[in-house]
Amino acid sequence: MQLYTHEWGAGERIAVLVHGLMSDHRTWHRVGPALAERGYRVLAVDLRGHGRSPRGDYGAELFADDLVETLPAAPEVVIGHSLGGLALSLAVERLQPRRAVYSDPAWSLAGLGQSVDPALFVTFKRADRAKVRMFNPRWSEADIDIELATVADWDTGTALALSAVHREDRTPEKPVVPSLVQFAGEGFLFSAPAAAELAGRGFEVRTVPGVGHTIHRDDFDAFMAGLEGWV
Repeated sequence: MQLYTHEWGAGERIAVLVHGLMSDHRTWHRVGPALAERGYRVLAVDLRGHGRSPRGDYGAELFADDLVETLPAAPEVVIGHSLGGLALSLAVERLQPRRAVYSDPAWSLAGLGQSVDPALFVTFKRADRAKVRMFNPRWSEADIDIELATVADWDTGTALALSAVHREDRTPEKPVVPSLVQFAGEGFLFSAPAAAELAGRGFEVRTVPGVGHTIHRDDFDAFMAGLEGWV
């Protein structure tokens, strides 16, 4: 499936941004321009079932296949958040970026992080402004506006396709390319043992303290600082 792609900048180096569940390219409204200022041509996709991309069947491998179908080979760097990190890890061997960044990726480390059923997020389809603010107290008003808009455009079938019998530990055994894993210090997916396990597998691991799962929206400056040397 060819995905909708939003672009910032016109640099010779390509940076790719892949959003998480319930979101789309608009989640990167600060990150995209910041990377463009660093000389990148930035491509932010809408995964299938999100934003302006088509609907269809859903599954982790399909999200990954779409990235390979849509994106140019061998970009300079790809950043994937949450579901985007999962899709990136399944596509990275075919995409062959020079560097990969996994921002609080939805890998479901068995026994090392909290097990979260994606089906739980279906209830957010009915979320109002107060509920979004309750779960994301650090977000700007602009980010809350964006969240309400992206959830309205989101197909809940994407969450259900990752639920129940489809849940499994998809943590990579080792990095395919030089890879950074960025953990949220106050997130719900990872633990200190998980970070140590990934470091042992060859990933560079950095924790951004004082932030929740969506690091780039909780603290944009800390998110960018956490990418130093990788973008």
